[in-house]
Amino acid sequence: MAQRAKSGAIRARMMGFLMLACAFSSVSLAQTQVQKNAVPATAPAAAPSTPKMPDVPGTELDGVVAIVNGDLVLDSDVDEERRFEALQPYRDSSDVFSRDRAIERLINRDLILQQAKLQPEADITDAEVKTELDALRKAIPDCKKYQCETADGWDRFLDDHGFTEAALSERWRERMEVLRFIEQRFRMGIKITPEEIKDYYQKTMLPEYAKKNVTPPKLETLTDRIQEVLLQQKVSNLLNDWLKSLRAQGSVTVLHPGETAP
Repeated sequence: MAQRAKSGAIRARMMGFLMLACAFSSVSLAQTQVQKNAVPATAPAAAPSTPKMPDVPGTELDGVVAIVNGDLVLDSDVDEERRFEALQPYRDSSDVFSRDRAIERLINRDLILQQAKLQPEADITDAEVKTELDALRKAIPDCKKYQCETADGWDRFLDDHGFTEAALSERWRERMEVLRFIEQRFRMGIKITPEEIKDYYQKTMLPEYAKKNVTPPKLETLTDRIQEVLLQQKVSNLLNDWLKSLRAQGSVTVLHPGETAP
């Protein structure tokens, strides 16, 4: 029972992150050319710095697709995002990968991680990452044919998607850091009232059941689900506004094909 409860909590965190990720892509591409060194309004923006360059002379640098307060977003990052997206267990398999949306997600991820580094938080442990990845192995539909429950099967699955276990663990750790920051900054203070739950049930859910000619469940059985949906909606709105503020405070530049980094 305890194990099922833990698995349910991990699945809820994954689902929550996917819903919040929708807010990342809603920030307009037109807002990526922004002013530099504006006065902070709600959060301290990371100070613009010189873009990171290769440490070894003669190392070939990926094409730069964006610069986020001095941090580079590279073509290889976009490709990794494409491969990483394919590992999401609850995504719509009919969704077509969008390079522009991937770049937006990477920009927003960098903005959040830059702010998270300013907060004195405990590091996410290797054990926490392993726990979530173990749950992921059981949740990805394609893992069944690879027999991901075995070490060899999991390695084959990762290899076919262009990851090593170490690389995926590091990427998943970043994902957990982003999610933790969002939860602590935005979700903790949000309250959903019984009136809001009832209103959503009557105006949103009942019409959907009516369209399908299905008898709707009683409100009491859907209260927790509705509360989670309303929480995610409010968090997404707050996150969206906050990301717009960070872009206005700092320096975010998207480079289109043929352009070079300044």
